Amino acid sequence: MKITENVIWMGKIDWELRKFHGKQLSTYKGSSYNSYLIKDEKIAVIDTVWKPFAEEFIENLKKQIKLDKIDYIIVTHAEPDHSGALPILAEQAKNAKILCSANGVKSIKGYYHKDWGFQTVKSGDKISLGKSELTFIEAPMLHWPDTMMCFLSGDNILFSSDVFGQHYASFDLFDDKIEDKEILYYEALKYFANIIAPFAKKTVKKIEELKSLNLPISIIATAHGIIWREDINTIIDKYFEWSNDYKENQITIVYDTMYDSTRKMAESIAEGIKSIDKDCIVKIFNSARSDNSDIITEVFRSKAILIGSPTYNNGILNSTAAILEEIKGLSLEGKKAASFGSYGWSPANVKIINEFLQNSGFELFEESAKTQWLPDENEIRKLREFGKKFAEFVGKKQ
Repeated sequence: MKITENVIWMGKIDWELRKFHGKQLSTYKGSSYNSYLIKDEKIAVIDTVWKPFAEEFIENLKKQIKLDKIDYIIVTHAEPDHSGALPILAEQAKNAKILCSANGVKSIKGYYHKDWGFQTVKSGDKISLGKSELTFIEAPMLHWPDTMMCFLSGDNILFSSDVFGQHYASFDLFDDKIEDKEILYYEALKYFANIIAPFAKKTVKKIEELKSLNLPISIIATAHGIIWREDINTIIDKYFEWSNDYKENQITIVYDTMYDSTRKMAESIAEGIKSIDKDCIVKIFNSARSDNSDIITEVFRSKAILIGSPTYNNGILNSTAAILEEIKGLSLEGKKAASFGSYGWSPANVKIINEFLQNSGFELFEESAKTQWLPDENEIRKLREFGKKFAEFVGKKQ
């Protein structure tokens, strides 16, 4: 599929993908592994595809160009979903120079234990392809140390690697061809929340750097999902917004339960919140039954969260501990939080949850909601009051 007259999409749409990064991230809309072929006086290939599709990729590439005519193979990021076909391509495109960042050399060697004679590039370096020129822009920790972007003059394409991507499978590769923009932007937000958010401060600086370069970007060619050519400024602005302590008027409640006590607590607290802040969106998730990636997305969107679990063997339930561990890794700032949970003989649960939340950068509510055994009507009234107090706490300006 042609991106422009001189640039061809050579990727693979993965309609069946439902989990990514092992089993860590859910991808209900599938994904794509985007590779690009630039045909100028010199020939360049930007990234490849995941290993299961390597042979198919090579055969498709051969239909477009003799592999020994390729001058440059550019690796913007060495993670195997980008570089899986590199070993085959490097062996068959024997005249090609492999260009990557200095950290890219370490990553590629670490994965493939080969030295193909890499040529390292850094921010500001350029290579001429003839009528067009590629300019390299390093983007370390977005989201790996080796990540970089490159800008193609003439066609004015920013090859952005993982940045601005989504896990979204579609034959219509361009944003202006997607009818349901709400789903597209949700998938972009989910991608950001689960992959890019831990590096939000670096993202802000990189976007500011991109703007300062005054590049006449007409297309953002991502490593996954849809290519942006209509809403370029919108997705850049979204990234800038998401990277700056982002929050919506939403409170997310996450809990696990054994005998419904903690579930009743979650629902009662939610009722209390809504009675104070009717415009606030309140969402409740059972961490054992809900998808972790979706929970993380909603936590990222929220101005505050509540986490609940019963005490279990002087600890908390596995699913609660797991989601807390993921939340900690996001390095979120500017959000508020509280804990709650039921117990039989030891209220250790809320102490454990509070420690997690405090160590994760949340401003902690001074109270926790604790219920021994199953909450009765009197306890439910107290929980609603707790929800009201928490809503007032969240509403206070810092």
